[in-house]
Amino acid sequence: MGRLQGRTAVITGAGSGIGRAASLLFAREGARVVCVDRAESVSETATLVGCAGGQALALQGDAGDEAFVRAYIEKAQTAFGGLDVVWANAGISGGFKPLEEQTPDDWAEILRVNLIGAFLAVKHASQVMIPTGKGSIICTASVAGIRSGAGGPAYSASKAGVISLAQTSANEFYGTGVRVNAIAPGLIETGMTKPIFDGARARGNEDKIGQLNPLTRYGVPEEIAHAGLFLASDDSSYVNGQTIAVDGGLSSSHPVVRRKR
Repeated sequence: MGRLQGRTAVITGAGSGIGRAASLLFAREGARVVCVDRAESVSETATLVGCAGGQALALQGDAGDEAFVRAYIEKAQTAFGGLDVVWANAGISGGFKPLEEQTPDDWAEILRVNLIGAFLAVKHASQVMIPTGKGSIICTASVAGIRSGAGGPAYSASKAGVISLAQTSANEFYGTGVRVNAIAPGLIETGMTKPIFDGARARGNEDKIGQLNPLTRYGVPEEIAHAGLFLASDDSSYVNGQTIAVDGGLSSSHPVVRRKR
């Protein structure tokens, strides 16, 4: 029996990176997965799950649009008979423009997708979960939401909001049995971070990627997926309102360039 056997999970941002890794892992652990993304590649994720012997379906749409959020919550119930886990993972970086070049529209779009999208997932998933007395909601935050130095101003603000959302909504659902937690990834090789990795490799500095954390390396999507599996499963039944940093230790310190012993 898998750790998610017989359960239904929705994962947003499932077209690639962390969302795809999580979809494959959750399915291997027995979950029926609704894969959500605005990119067409979400269909490929669902196909990969099926080829591996799992159950999945793909929905393409905007995770920051309330009508679509309602639709994917309803689809999980009609297609698979319930809803046990929602991982609000979809997000955008918004690029790397200096603060003085950013506009209110830049900020509004980043907050809409990264923070309002997570809020909508929490809002609509909880309405289904609360009557059952259980459920796990996971939000993807970032170490950029913990302190400066890991992302642009708007992105960092949105992820700080996600951390607060996990805390406040967990308390909002006092006594219901529904848990809300967040994961704060460090530097993970995904489509979002591709420019960083491409630039370092072009300069011949690939070995320095991730050098600021105590493990002196970057992470891969599967490492975040496993943290999500913990939060989705009964292994984390007493974990609520928390943010788990999966970052090689980066957020344990104010980063400085260190020398290996």
